[in-house]
Amino acid sequence: MVLNNALETTMVELSQAIISQIKQSTRFRTILIRLDKTIRKIEPVFRSSGRLSLLLNHPETETKMFVFYVEYGKQVVLKCSKIKCWNVYKKFVHANRLIRLDNELVRFFQVELRDEMSTSMRSLIEIYALNEKMDRVLSLVNKRAGGFTSVCSVPGLPDFVIGLDLHLQEVKRVLLKDDNQVVTVSAPGGCGKTTLAKMLCHDDEIKGTFGENIFYVTVSRTTSLKTIVQKLLAHYLNVKHCEFQTDEEAKNQLENMMRKMGSKNILLVLDDVWSESESIIQDLKFPIPGYKILVTSRFLFSRFGSTYELGLLNDEDARTLFCDSAFPYNGNHVNVPNDLVNKMVKCCKGFPLALTVIGASLCGQGVVKWRSTLKKWSEGQSIFDSNSRLLLSLRSSVDELGDFSIARNCFLDLGSFPEDEKIAASALMDIWIELYNLDDEGMYTSEYLLELSSRNLLNLVLARKDASELEGYCSEHCVTQHDLLRELAIHMSSQDPIDQRNRMLIEINGNNVPAWWIQQLQQPIVARLLSITTDEAFSCNWYDLNAPNVQALVLNVQSQIYTLPHFIKKMNFLKVLNITGYGPYPSKLHEFASISSAVNLKRLRLEHVSLSLIHSIFALKNLKKLSFIMCEIGDAFESISTTSLPMLPNLMELEIDRCYDLKQIPEELCSLVRLNKLSVTNCHELNALPKGLGSLSNLEILRLHSCTRLVKLPKSIGYLKNLSFLDISDCLSISALPDEIGELNGLRVLKMSGCRGLEDLPDSVTNLVLLEDVICDEETSYLWNNVESDDMCDLKINIVEDDRFASFMKIVG
Repeated sequence: MVLNNALETTMVELSQAIISQIKQSTRFRTILIRLDKTIRKIEPVFRSSGRLSLLLNHPETETKMFVFYVEYGKQVVLKCSKIKCWNVYKKFVHANRLIRLDNELVRFFQVELRDEMSTSMRSLIEIYALNEKMDRVLSLVNKRAGGFTSVCSVPGLPDFVIGLDLHLQEVKRVLLKDDNQVVTVSAPGGCGKTTLAKMLCHDDEIKGTFGENIFYVTVSRTTSLKTIVQKLLAHYLNVKHCEFQTDEEAKNQLENMMRKMGSKNILLVLDDVWSESESIIQDLKFPIPGYKILVTSRFLFSRFGSTYELGLLNDEDARTLFCDSAFPYNGNHVNVPNDLVNKMVKCCKGFPLALTVIGASLCGQGVVKWRSTLKKWSEGQSIFDSNSRLLLSLRSSVDELGDFSIARNCFLDLGSFPEDEKIAASALMDIWIELYNLDDEGMYTSEYLLELSSRNLLNLVLARKDASELEGYCSEHCVTQHDLLRELAIHMSSQDPIDQRNRMLIEINGNNVPAWWIQQLQQPIVARLLSITTDEAFSCNWYDLNAPNVQALVLNVQSQIYTLPHFIKKMNFLKVLNITGYGPYPSKLHEFASISSAVNLKRLRLEHVSLSLIHSIFALKNLKKLSFIMCEIGDAFESISTTSLPMLPNLMELEIDRCYDLKQIPEELCSLVRLNKLSVTNCHELNALPKGLGSLSNLEILRLHSCTRLVKLPKSIGYLKNLSFLDISDCLSISALPDEIGELNGLRVLKMSGCRGLEDLPDSVTNLVLLEDVICDEETSYLWNNVESDDMCDLKINIVEDDRFASFMKIVG
């Protein structure tokens, strides 16, 4: 009774807090209204103590925890009106706290709401686990601030590893003592081969033997020998461009490099090698003393002497790994009988990936769900009889998302991107926003990323900086996914007949177009998402494709020269176009003018491609977001001045990142009247901004992070009256800020850590009366010591640790 009264009181206070914040806060109104609806549906329960005691089937300890959590939730709700509009990261985090609060309310009162609400159920335990997981990731990012790691560096270890210590000792013994140059670790996908290889590289004895000469390369199905050699030379010699006419030339260059290392031992790790790439292993063998090759693969390579077959986990380790995923809060499974846990672990047969994924899918679920899941796995349908059955069994973790849920569709969309490649979170968000009518700011798309991450269906990697510096940088996060889960997404997307699939995922090796494509030239397909992946041997001979309903087109390119498919002209409903080059050099795009016919295109992302004329982009009157990532710009922007077309009247976001040859931004871009966000980051050759920058009257966010040769800001910056967020961090060459910066009456955040050349601040900074946060390093903070203004009493100087200077100087050099 006492607990029921406490719960009722706490819920009433939460309801009152939600109502008050709906009136005060416009930033989270949609989520708050959703919370209010949830409260109203469960209100009859917590206002009736008798009904409450009958409906709530929770142990006393869990009820106490829930009361504590609701009290915390009330504080989260009351904080809504204090979150600033410019602080994108805090908005992102706060929104997800509100969403998780709503989900937890539904879970706790699920008996009452199971027929009324379709929102996914999550346990309080899962929320704690997610928070801990995010804390660990942020801590790791903080340690690696800057993010400029070499392409062949050894990746970090997972936070939790179980059952591989004995395997580690055995593989290490074989590697150090065996006369065979090549040692292969073989096992089905998801058994821990990659984790074991990482552990080996981080082992003190291995590091003592090979020192800094440990090279780690992930080998996908389409990786060529030349690509591997290019990566190795780039890693060791810091060479950006290495052209090889033949594989033999590439081999000779690599062997010469290794021989120049003298008597040093060398370890080359080739991770996830497919059977098609067996010849690459042979080509990388050289008669050099102390040179070893460690291969991980799903396949057995009989031609190489030493093969270590990685076994599955024993019962004890399997149970430990499963419980860590299913019961992340101290492994406590008091609500699930031991026999159910043991049966579920037994069904997983010691398979690490299955233990992790299936455990996560059952996290927070009731006993009924556990029993029904076991019932589905009837005798003869073991999840490990073969890889195909494993895929079908792992499907249950996706089915938990719901047949028609957006999260499920988001998971299936991950199959649109190549194997073993990081996927930019912003690229996924562009697709999801348009396909599923989500918010432009990405708040709900971020929710789905977290949802899939919490279920171990993907890995969300915060690619740069710690939490204190993440405002507005969600676009720099990336997603990775285990090969087996990617295959699961592709498998599930391919169950319907070809002409009835919602997403069409096509891989072309060489010029071998799928037979159905040639046979059904006149038959339209209904897919809304179309992904076409081609390898470096593709010669751009496109067959016609009748796909009138496509709204998102993903082109994954490996060839150095690539002609855009002509059937883009017939995609009248196309809203998102993503073209990404995955080869060693930017892919040169031909027939780029064909995109001008995509009159409904809203989001265009070009990554690692070489551009020449881009005037066709300016025919896209409905374009809202334009991204150039790692592009070779050349003289492309010069074509803008010759076009008579209007300057993208609806463009709201322009993103230019890591375009190494960009030196200037053309004045013509200053006529983008609706531009809200301008991000020009990591462009180390950029030396000037357009004088007319102040014409961007609607600009709210300006990011110039790590433009190391940018000398100054234009005086016209003072006309940006709506600018609330300015980032000039790591702009090493800026020696002074213009006096006009004091005219930025709406500026609330100024990020300026790493501005080593800045010697003083103009007196006009005292006019920045709305400035709330200056984020800087200790050296830059001294510049603010002499700033005295009664109108800036709320200003906070946030000092962040900055050890990235050496990394940036390497790039500049």
